[in-house]
Amino acid sequence: MNFWEKITGSDMNKEMKAFESRVKKLPNEYQEAWEKINVNIWTYSDFTGRNLMPILDGVLGLLEVSAVDGQSVQEALGDDIKGFCSALAGEEGAKSLRDKWREQLNNNIAKKLGK
Repeated sequence: MNFWEKITGSDMNKEMKAFESRVKKLPNEYQEAWEKINVNIWTYSDFTGRNLMPILDGVLGLLEVSAVDGQSVQEALGDDIKGFCSALAGEEGAKSLRDKWREQLNNNIAKKLGK
C-alpha cells in the first residue's frame, strides 16, 4: 500500500468492494447477517477502520464455509449478532477510539496521582 492509498482510503474501498462481491454469492439469509455484522462491528474501529479488515475477512470466510456446509446463520453465528461482534472484536483486540481515549485518560490520571 502506498502513501496515497493510505491517505485516501482507496485500499479499504477496494477491500470492501471485494467483500461485497463475495457476499453477493452467499444465500439471502447470510447476506442479511453480513449487513447486521457490518453495522455492529464498526463501533470497534480505530480512526481509519483498517484494524477491522482482517476481522471482516475472517467473518466472511466463516459465512462462506457455513453456507457451503448447509448450516443456518443461527448455527454459525448464534442468535445475538451484536454479541457475536462484541466477542469477536474483543478476541481480536480491536479497541474503539473511546477505549483508547479511556485508557490514555486513566494512564494520565495515574501519573498525576503518582501511581
